[in-house]
Amino acid sequence: IERAFEDYLIRERYRTKTPSGHDSTVYSYIKAIKNDVLEEEGISWDTLKTEIARIVPMYDNGGAKELIGSKSNNTVICALKCFEKFVDGNP
Repeated sequence: IERAFEDYLIRERYRTKTPSGHDSTVYSYIKAIKNDVLEEEGISWDTLKTEIARIVPMYDNGGAKELIGSKSNNTVICALKCFEKFVDGNP
């Protein structure tokens, strides 16, 4: 699932590298989900895929884990919402 999500982000034209050559949005989103959501929830990519509709509101504005969701200029919640779009298109 992680690799399919990476491929999805690339197809959707999210950046892989910054102009200076550092990892960009694609890898920031994957890292945010792995380090901030999967670890926090103690779940796998597979479980996240089936539970995404329940998890997004927890990390969004007003949710119980809003502070985590807002980390790094909202990278975590943006990554989750993007993953939700990916899941909706790949049930």
